[in-house]
Amino acid sequence: MVGTHYSKATTGLLLAASGSIAFSGKAIIVKLAYRHGVDAVTLLMYRMLFALPMFLLMAWWAGRGKAALTGRDWLGVMGLGFCGYYLSSFLDFWGLEFISASLERLILYLNPTLVLVLGWVLFKKRITTRQAVAMAISYSGVLLVFGHEVSLAGTHAALGALLVFCSAFTYAVYMIYSGQLVQRLGSLRLAGLATSVACFFCLLQFALLRPLGAALVPEPVLWLSLLNATACTALPVLLVMMAIERIGPGLTAQTGMIGPMSTIVMGVLILGEPFNAWVIAGTCLVVSGVFWVTRPAGRTS
Repeated sequence: MVGTHYSKATTGLLLAASGSIAFSGKAIIVKLAYRHGVDAVTLLMYRMLFALPMFLLMAWWAGRGKAALTGRDWLGVMGLGFCGYYLSSFLDFWGLEFISASLERLILYLNPTLVLVLGWVLFKKRITTRQAVAMAISYSGVLLVFGHEVSLAGTHAALGALLVFCSAFTYAVYMIYSGQLVQRLGSLRLAGLATSVACFFCLLQFALLRPLGAALVPEPVLWLSLLNATACTALPVLLVMMAIERIGPGLTAQTGMIGPMSTIVMGVLILGEPFNAWVIAGTCLVVSGVFWVTRPAGRTS
């Protein structure tokens, strides 16, 4: 019995860590694709085009034998798909044109603090002193890395950081308002439907903003987009869901702290991004702050 529980927990931790590492590779792939002269609108279109069949399959699989969606459900799915996946993804891709993958991952990692602030603003949920101090630690870490990057890249880094922060904010809005639909539809079905909606918006955006000839991109961009759609988009969703089933959302979220570190390592090894005391100190502050924000206030025996 104990061995079975240990095996289940170990498998859950491995799934959560693998999902976090796979998802963190997205920024690396995007930065590699930008070296071929493609823009954010086109790159996001290809990512979502390749991911769409997997998301539709995910939604169908999770919805087997379940009740059909009501009109209100569809409105909720459309709104969440637009805000939480389309807008958040576009702002993230756009921001990556101007900042390093390391800074992007640290900013996105502030998401739990934004959820906390939105809960306080919208639903008057109390923020404890411990959480407020932890948030201050996290944001000081981002500001540390950001200040160093601005000194090197100038105002473009400020624009990129703002875009990625807006990406984190829109995803926090998704998390705040997805609660009821998650209970009604299930997390996997909602994720599949909302991301499919986001794919439609990404394809529509490309059709409206770019000529058809813009779809002619260098071959490496196509392969990178396919890798992004599979290994860094659809696969992490499944891995994280499987981890939550085994170890719960809290421990899964804590294990996700490996994400920023893996992005920094890949950024250094693959992209040649700087690895210095500023990045190390900022990462330690962000990760420790988010850890204390998401950690339960007390433990039960």
